[in-house]
Amino acid sequence: MRIVNMHEAKTHLSRLVKAAAEGEPFVIARAGKPVVKVLALDTPESHSRIGFLAGRISVPPDFGSMGAREIQAMFSDGK
Repeated sequence: MRIVNMHEAKTHLSRLVKAAAEGEPFVIARAGKPVVKVLALDTPESHSRIGFLAGRISVPPDFGSMGAREIQAMFSDGK
């Protein structure tokens, strides 16, 4: 993705906005650090990946305590 500095963005705003509207988003940086991303309004929003494996995997009922004995053994002094 193209990164432009603040001065370039001000100078060429019309051209940059036209390119973004045509599907070429860009980032405006201030002092070399990215500040904002400009993209067309009709750009599809990214969807959260939470739950993307729902129904494809199963979590064992003892998931929260798996390996507890081994972990306890690593941190105890044998008592």
